[in-house]
Amino acid sequence: MEFGRGKLTTHSDRIKVVVAIDEAVSSGARQFKACEVVGISERTYQRWSNQGTETRDGRPDATRPVPANKLTHEEEKAILEVMNQKEHRSLPPNQVFHKLIDEQGKYIASVSSFYRVLRHYGQMNHRGYANAPTNKNITTHSATGPNQVWMWDITWLPGPAKGIFYYLYMIIDLFSRKVVGWEIWDHESSENASILVKKAVYSENVLLLDEPLILHSDNGSPMKGASLLTTLYNLGIVRSNSRPRVSNDNAYIESMFRTVKYMPSFPHDGFSEIENARAWVDTFVDYYNNEHHHSSLKFLTPNQRHDGSSEDILRRRNEVLEAAKAKHPERWTGSVQNCTLDDIVWLNPSKEKSELKIS
Repeated sequence: MEFGRGKLTTHSDRIKVVVAIDEAVSSGARQFKACEVVGISERTYQRWSNQGTETRDGRPDATRPVPANKLTHEEEKAILEVMNQKEHRSLPPNQVFHKLIDEQGKYIASVSSFYRVLRHYGQMNHRGYANAPTNKNITTHSATGPNQVWMWDITWLPGPAKGIFYYLYMIIDLFSRKVVGWEIWDHESSENASILVKKAVYSENVLLLDEPLILHSDNGSPMKGASLLTTLYNLGIVRSNSRPRVSNDNAYIESMFRTVKYMPSFPHDGFSEIENARAWVDTFVDYYNNEHHHSSLKFLTPNQRHDGSSEDILRRRNEVLEAAKAKHPERWTGSVQNCTLDDIVWLNPSKEKSELKIS
């Protein structure tokens, strides 16, 4: 006997369930909770109880009348013959339905019946030469260490006058959130992006790594230009792009740009010239990598996560907290703060990965 809706098909099984619920209730359980455990409603329990041990529920075996509006076998056959005619093989049922009425004055069945019959006989497929529409899978990568997955994008910085902007190109590491490269120019181009990638690769010694680096971005024209693509190919870097028209496939770099522009020292009135913008961003990146205690990194700095010193720091932090708890246990209602970081970081974790992490 299997508990759950649709599983209890025999009368004896149902009697066993009723007896089990009665025993649970007599032991102090709530009736609705006992019913919930076995997968039935209280109304079902009451109906099965009223049937007694000798009366059998005959509804599952009842002979049901054929619906008056059911299509005959000949009508279903006519639909299949019409839909499989050479001139109709590439057309959807709703077009064939109206074509028959307009050209032949013929009505076989409703449009929904056309679809239902085709589906019943396994012929409800995408018709014609075009591929069936599909949803592109979420763009996701994982990193277990620094310099495995990088993310980059371009954002506007206000210039000296309205309508004048400078363009901040920035690359950050998925695993550590470290800014591994940045540049500012007065225009967007694939050539500028190529220069930035080269500088970041040589700065981080990525060419010495065993596994190829993944560089993720959105679908802007600088991200797809020939100069950048050639550079990535020559450096052995794997290109990754967000899904079209999906704004949150590159969320980490977008969050990074928000951090940049919400800094108290950010000049919202604009930078007077491009050199001032470069000087400000240089100061910001030094602060961010070395002093900013990142909430997603258990309040470590990106450089501490990037260079591997995070493990020792978190271990010492845990020792201090445990010592504090041992000294005054009455001040602690539970365990000390979790001082561990995830071993794997996902760019865009799927729903299944997120649920697994929560559990």
